[in-house]
Amino acid sequence: TELYELGLSARTQSRIISGIKQFYYFLVLEGEVKNDPSELIETPRIGRKLPEVLSIEEIDAMISAIDLSTDQGHRNKAILETLYSCGLRVSELVNLEFEQLFFDEGFIRVIGKGNKQRLVPVSPSVKKEIEIYTKSVRNHQKIKPGNESYVFLNRRGAKLTRVMIFTIIKNLSETIGLQKIVSPHTFRHSFATHLLEGGANLRA
Repeated sequence: TELYELGLSARTQSRIISGIKQFYYFLVLEGEVKNDPSELIETPRIGRKLPEVLSIEEIDAMISAIDLSTDQGHRNKAILETLYSCGLRVSELVNLEFEQLFFDEGFIRVIGKGNKQRLVPVSPSVKKEIEIYTKSVRNHQKIKPGNESYVFLNRRGAKLTRVMIFTIIKNLSETIGLQKIVSPHTFRHSFATHLLEGGANLRA
């Protein structure tokens, strides 16, 4: 009650109470006390904070802010189109290989959490941007051995890291003056939200 009256957030209260419980647990183990009074303390419920959602206009603004005069610009446009249009996790994006692309059939095969596979419909914009990037940039790179199968590469011809994707998105959001905390997962969450708003089934 006193922690609540101090105006501390539920998360901060929970952290303090956890420390108290760990301390008494140690005292019981050491035989300093017989009973643990902290067992009676209830921790506050911590609600999950919903991630930010970008509007379609905000996503378009970020994509439009990409400098296409550079090789990395074409790659970054293909990355953002793929993240949003296919709703990929960042780990799925950086590990995407050419053998997973089935453009003629209209889908990509994604290997997700727990090595589970799923088929994701692919939009014409994704097909177009990946093909532009592949033909105009990637095909002219010296590729680091062992990275030949990956779709998206860095300047040194190696697979991109998760951190690099975060950096690309952060820089673009700053370029357009976006007042939201944006990450690669923002695109996945926005993808799902826009599908629901368009009438898609929640389970789908």
